[in-house]
Amino acid sequence: MATGWAGDGAVQDQIDATVKDGIKRARSQLKRGPGLTHCEECDAPIPEARREAVPGVRLCITCQEAEDREQGIAAGYNRRGSKDSQLR
Repeated sequence: MATGWAGDGAVQDQIDATVKDGIKRARSQLKRGPGLTHCEECDAPIPEARREAVPGVRLCITCQEAEDREQGIAAGYNRRGSKDSQLR
């Protein structure tokens, strides 16, 4: 595929870099250590099954969902900008 000045495999390299960045960002947000028995926001009890499934859990499901909405968890982004015309 002709991509102008880009070398062979440059598009795939860009995709790979985006995926690696996303994984790195997600791993950096993981909590570590023992989880809490009660939510640090609302003091509701955190079920044992959740504490076992999510190491370092600090929020109940309701508060975690609210925090996720506030943070606007990105599904990904175009590293080249908002227009795909550069790829043509």
